[in-house]
Amino acid sequence: MKFLKRIFSDTECLSLFLILTFFSLLRLPSLFEPNWYGDEGIYQVLGHAMREGRILYSGIWDNKPPLLYLTYALVGIDQFWIRFFSYLAGLLAVYACFLLSKRLFTDRRSGLLTTGLFAFLFSIPATEANIANAENFMLVFLLFAAYFVYGTNPTKDIWKQRTLFLGGILVSVAALYKIVAVFDFAAFFLFLAILSLPKKLTLQKEAILTAGKPALLFATGCIVPILLTTAYFFSVGALQPFLQATFTNNVSYVGYKNYFLFPQGLLIAKLFILAGFTLFLCWKRTSLPKNALFILLWFAFSLFNVFFSQRPYTHYVLVAIASSSLLVGLIASEKKYRRITLPLLGAGALAISMTFGPIKPARVYGYYINFIQYVAGYKTTRDYQRFFDSDVPRDYEIAEFINAHLENNKNRIIFIWGNTAQIYTLSNTLPPGRYTVAYHIASENALSETQLAIDNKKPSFIILLPDSPTPQLLLTAYTFKATIGNASIYERTR
Repeated sequence: MKFLKRIFSDTECLSLFLILTFFSLLRLPSLFEPNWYGDEGIYQVLGHAMREGRILYSGIWDNKPPLLYLTYALVGIDQFWIRFFSYLAGLLAVYACFLLSKRLFTDRRSGLLTTGLFAFLFSIPATEANIANAENFMLVFLLFAAYFVYGTNPTKDIWKQRTLFLGGILVSVAALYKIVAVFDFAAFFLFLAILSLPKKLTLQKEAILTAGKPALLFATGCIVPILLTTAYFFSVGALQPFLQATFTNNVSYVGYKNYFLFPQGLLIAKLFILAGFTLFLCWKRTSLPKNALFILLWFAFSLFNVFFSQRPYTHYVLVAIASSSLLVGLIASEKKYRRITLPLLGAGALAISMTFGPIKPARVYGYYINFIQYVAGYKTTRDYQRFFDSDVPRDYEIAEFINAHLENNKNRIIFIWGNTAQIYTLSNTLPPGRYTVAYHIASENALSETQLAIDNKKPSFIILLPDSPTPQLLLTAYTFKATIGNASIYERTR
């Protein structure tokens, strides 16, 4: 009772409580979605495979850092629990945004505006916040890292400021969810370096070392988790596939859409713009308040992050919602700097809208109406599932077929040629080889490796989905068994 009295008697606590409640209500339907999202399907298979003893990257493969798959492995393959864990991470992220806003703004209203906007953007399906992607988990670590980094006082003995080291560790953890957290690292590193510069620049060795200490301590914290992770994969003999999946593969992935006159030409142009804006902030460092310098730097690098690969995947926008919300708070609290902040926010919003499309109220509204109608009994399960993807009922039917035929079979290995890995999860099965979807097999030129895995593991069923070209696989040991929807199922006969 005392706790509740404190909440309702303090305006700020009450406001935070209402924001968290609002966030929870908007996220609630995500806990009950069917298994429909392709990337989540891949993560679930990798988590399941890790629980079954397969080594990540060498025994089961995807092209992201390991913490996302470890999270899925720890939570289990039940989608409700991974979404619930994502919801808890979201709650903590909203709270971290609230703490950071309090540290950045003296005006309470600006802080609450920032927190409320962040909570809204981090809860609605229009930003794909309802899906348990890497961004949903990394944001909480980045926000707490920002809280520690911004709290640095360069006039004190920097080596005693352990929170800087902790901030570095948190950014590194975020990078082990998704490598693009390197841009948040760059923003925080440059903030610390610029903040430590003397008013009058000098090339004296002592001045350079003094200015570099905060950034160095922060960077040291970043290095530690990455070194430990690298050492682990070296110890299990998976260092090469780990480095290839998390670093090498992303070079070609980023280069594909960034071609302009020459490979990576568009990326280089974006880097020049970012570097120019960073130099401008460095030049203006003595006239800008600390909070403006921090927010502007973080927003610029977050915006670069959104367009880094130049691919229009909606969840990429999530990496910018924290700094964008803070920029709105800065506009509300610092009228003096609106000549810089308003055009920057407008340009960012326009670029995102043109690339990813504007938020469609009908889509957001329809998402919640679909949930309410289903809960109220006005929609059948199949109609509810079809809202997310027309093939979802088919996937569930295929899984029911597999489960019925493998009920007493210990070999729960099947092979799906297609891009719907969630069927593995729904049927509690695993693929015979490292790859979970057809486009990974094609992009990694792994058809022969996959054929060898099929020959060795002898999957009980092979399912051909129409979303990929017919594979050049030997199916001589299999006979046609059934058609479900537009999928063909073959059963092993010898």
